[in-house]
Amino acid sequence: MTKTTHTVFGAGQVGRKLAAELLARGHEVRLVRRGAPGESRPGLTWVQGDVTDPAVADAACAGAEVVYNCVNPSDYTRWGEVLLPLYRAVRDGAARSGARLVGLDCLYMLGVPEGPIDEDTPLAPCSHKGELRAQLVEETLAAHARGDVHVTFGRSPDYVGPETPSSVVFHDRFLSRVRGGKAVEVFGDPDLPRSYAFTPDVARGLAILGTEPRALERRVWMLPVIAAPTTRALVESFFEVAGHPARLRRVPTWLVGGLGVFSPLMRNVHEMLYQWEHPYRVDDRRFREAFGVMATDAREVARVTLAGGDASGAVDAQAA
Repeated sequence: MTKTTHTVFGAGQVGRKLAAELLARGHEVRLVRRGAPGESRPGLTWVQGDVTDPAVADAACAGAEVVYNCVNPSDYTRWGEVLLPLYRAVRDGAARSGARLVGLDCLYMLGVPEGPIDEDTPLAPCSHKGELRAQLVEETLAAHARGDVHVTFGRSPDYVGPETPSSVVFHDRFLSRVRGGKAVEVFGDPDLPRSYAFTPDVARGLAILGTEPRALERRVWMLPVIAAPTTRALVESFFEVAGHPARLRRVPTWLVGGLGVFSPLMRNVHEMLYQWEHPYRVDDRRFREAFGVMATDAREVARVTLAGGDASGAVDAQAA
């Protein structure tokens, strides 16, 4: 394998795992964040600065073969102000450097699709956040069509995994309650078809999109999802591993809406609850067939997440 330089923007719950995955594949990695650098590691260079400053973006992208966009504004309530400048800055930095761009994407821009979600599902946002994500996708694909930048998107539903505190369902409180055999809260209908992605699998999928020639065949790929058909089924895997009977407590939508009157965060959460009130199942067949990669088994997901460790040894978020 030829050693190349890869730049990862965003050192959060996916970005750090992606950096470690690329290092394990023998590449040089630049990991870009606004905050202080993390722990050093051979082959890893930390870049600190504001990505929206073109000088910072250019320095981070210079000489990179591939640039990965894993940035995600930490303040969920201010997406309208900060999301567009962040994503445009990463895209433009990659374009100026001539690097290929791999973007980590969510499903917000797809609204409430009929049937399984795949690479051909049209953009049909039904929320403000979905409209923002759709705008970014359209802008970036237009830049690709003009020849400004070569882009590939990896799309993923909500996360679960070790060191994944922003998971909507499988967050630190959930894990603590499962370990103690206590009831856990879930949104919407836990028996509806619902896909989730294991963050180490997401990182591995992005690394594949940045290093495998076949990834260039498509602009959008659905990254691998856990083969658990419903939220309840995945939650039960966690309780099984913890050695306790499963106990779920459904959070009424009206309660989240009521709390939104007083809490901007809950108001923003309420906006996205449609994802748990309708079937939301991802078809990752194209990715699996193209690259021969399967998602981690649900029970292993639960074991690794509850232990706070890694499924394969290749993804070491602590070291990155």
